[in-house]
Amino acid sequence: MENAAHVELLSHEVYRTPLTVQPEFEFRRTPENYRRSYFGPGKVPDQIKVWRVQNNQKGNVVARGAGFEDSPDAEILAVGFNHGKAYGDVGIGRQANVLQWGYSDPPSQMTEAGRRLFVNCIHYIRKFDGQTPLVRLQSSARTNAMSTASFLKIIAEKDRKKFFTSSFPEELWEKYQSDFDGLLAYYQANLELVYRDRVYRVDAEIQSLGLDSNRKVETLERLFELLKDDTRREVAQRLLDRYTDGRTTFDFQNGRDRIYFTDVGGYKFQVVPQGYLIAK
Repeated sequence: MENAAHVELLSHEVYRTPLTVQPEFEFRRTPENYRRSYFGPGKVPDQIKVWRVQNNQKGNVVARGAGFEDSPDAEILAVGFNHGKAYGDVGIGRQANVLQWGYSDPPSQMTEAGRRLFVNCIHYIRKFDGQTPLVRLQSSARTNAMSTASFLKIIAEKDRKKFFTSSFPEELWEKYQSDFDGLLAYYQANLELVYRDRVYRVDAEIQSLGLDSNRKVETLERLFELLKDDTRREVAQRLLDRYTDGRTTFDFQNGRDRIYFTDVGGYKFQVVPQGYLIAK
C-alpha cells in the first residue's frame, strides 16, 4: 500500500466527527494489479482519485477487502491505494472494538487531513468498547473465486491444472482449461450461489428450489418452510446442514434484522447477540 486512500468512503462519520477532515485530492495512475482484481461495475478507470494520508510513500495494508465486511461488526473506513494488493483492500478498518490503521507514519508525518482522521478514528472506536468479534476466519470470500480465476492466465502452463483444481471443481477443467475468461464469467454470473467446500462451487441445489441466492435471509426462511414439503424436505435439510451450524435458533418474526450470512465465517447464517448492534 502507498501513502494514499481512495475517496469512496468520505461520507462516513469518521470524516466529520468530532473534527472536519478536508482531504486534498489528486489522481494517480491505476496500478496494473487493479485490473486483475476489479470486477465492476464497468471497467476500472485509467486513473484513481485519491487523497494523501501521510508523507512517507510506504503504508502497510491492513487486510484484504474481500469478505471483510460480511459480518455486522466489521467495516472499511478507508480503502488503501495499493500496488501489489487487490482493488478494495483495507487501509483503515474496524472489527468489533479493534481499530486497524494501515498507515505507518507518526502523526507528525501525516497530512493535516490524515491527523484529523486519526483523531476521529480513535474517537469513533471508543463507542465499541467491550465488543468482541462475531466471526473468526474459517473460509474465504466468494469473490476470491473471481480473483483466482483472473490469475490463471499468469500461472505457468505446467502448473495450471494443479492450481485450477486447488480452487475449482475438477469437472470444470475440461470446459475452461483454455477459457479462463469464461471461468471468470461463470463465477461472476453465479456469485450469489457460490460457496466453498474445499473448492469454490456453485450451489445447484439452491437453484433447483427456485432460489436465487444462498445468503439472503429469505432463502433461509424458505428452507425451513420446505421442511414441511415431503418432496423437497431432504434437499432443504441438506442445505440447512450446509448453511447453518444446526444449533442456532432463528427468529424471523422478531429478530430478523439480527440474522446475517458470513462467507469468511464458514458460509453460515448466524445471529447477532441481543444488544450487540450499535447505531453507527
